[in-house]
Amino acid sequence: MIRGSNKLFILILFTLFFFKSFAEDKIVTTPLINLNELKPSYENLDSDDNVDSRESKLQERVIPKEEKTNYASVNLIGLDKITAKTKNINIKIGETAKFGLLEIKALKCGLAQDKEKTGVVAYIQIKDISENQNEKVFIFNGWTFSSNPSLTPIDHAVYDVWLTSCGNV
Repeated sequence: MIRGSNKLFILILFTLFFFKSFAEDKIVTTPLINLNELKPSYENLDSDDNVDSRESKLQERVIPKEEKTNYASVNLIGLDKITAKTKNINIKIGETAKFGLLEIKALKCGLAQDKEKTGVVAYIQIKDISENQNEKVFIFNGWTFSSNPSLTPIDHAVYDVWLTSCGNV
């Protein structure tokens, strides 16, 4: 070895041992939450209250008139990714419609109101009916939102489906 590299090697070993001697062997941790002081998130009720007084404290939910409206159909837009063509799909509630190799069934449709925006929600089921797919399994089964279609996207290699509105036939 070269004389200068020996000195460098000894210097590195010395610094490692020197700094290790100042390191603490004990790991100190602090709890993020003090579990002894944690209070329950539900409302504490006194044991001497009876059931009638508890029920009187509950408030009835007020449903706006727009939310009570029953719609008879779901309006969707389907996109074939291969041909880049779109198609408007109108499905009556409880019925099925075909879009390419997809079978779409609409079960519910209504309005969803948030503090910032109002949108349409629909519960739909989509099956791929091609030969190589199992017809008993849905590729999508759930709620979809017109205000934010990427919240619950429909994952298919060839087709995309978006909710646009609910309508009365």
